[in-house]
Amino acid sequence: MILDKRPARNASRGGGKESDKVKNAKAAERPGWASGLRQLYDTVVDEPLPDAFKDLLSKLDDKS
Repeated sequence: MILDKRPARNASRGGGKESDKVKNAKAAERPGWASGLRQLYDTVVDEPLPDAFKDLLSKLDDKS
């Protein structure tokens, strides 16, 4: 099923652990709006897939 192949959130961003020092340095290099955009992206990624999309993907998988 397609839904089970979605990578873990951290996998899409490299997945490894970074020290706080490295994270703070990267955050300092970003423009001010970037953290807000990242927060918005994270909330969208964390939302569950709507049932209508799940049904559509199931139908498409069945046709394969």
